[in-house]
Amino acid sequence: MSNVILAETTASVSELKKNPMGTVAVGEGFPVAILNRNEMAFYCVPAKAFEALMNKLEDIELNAIADARLTDGKTPVKVKLDDL
Repeated sequence: MSNVILAETTASVSELKKNPMGTVAVGEGFPVAILNRNEMAFYCVPAKAFEALMNKLEDIELNAIADARLTDGKTPVKVKLDDL
């Protein structure tokens, strides 16, 4: 069975066990695909990349809420950021 690997760098579970921080460093700030017996097992994602991903997901969720509120039929209220 083939899997799409969504990372430019791969490492084996054995490599990860031997040197976890070295394995993360090889990704140079990007996720590293961890393989188990040449099958995709999971992604090793550095903390900064994970935080950026979570922030992006939160932005998408907030935009969806804002878009839904714009279509609820109520008149939008304009405010200035300085007033908040």
